[in-house]
Amino acid sequence: MQTQILQYLLIGCLVGMALLAAFYLRGRRLSFIGYLAWGLVALLIPAIGPFIVIVARPGVRRESKIESR
Repeated sequence: MQTQILQYLLIGCLVGMALLAAFYLRGRRLSFIGYLAWGLVALLIPAIGPFIVIVARPGVRRESKIESR
């Protein structure tokens, strides 16, 4: 029973990190191929992929609607 709980927590953390990377990529200006490539890096490298995506800072930062006022 204990090992199942740990497996669920690990899967939850991996999914959370992938979502964090996806939301980070959403705020960057990239081509479709760029989004696809960086998204695959985040998903296919299990534990450190999302960190690589965030540290690499791909593309140019999008201006937020709040900052442009």
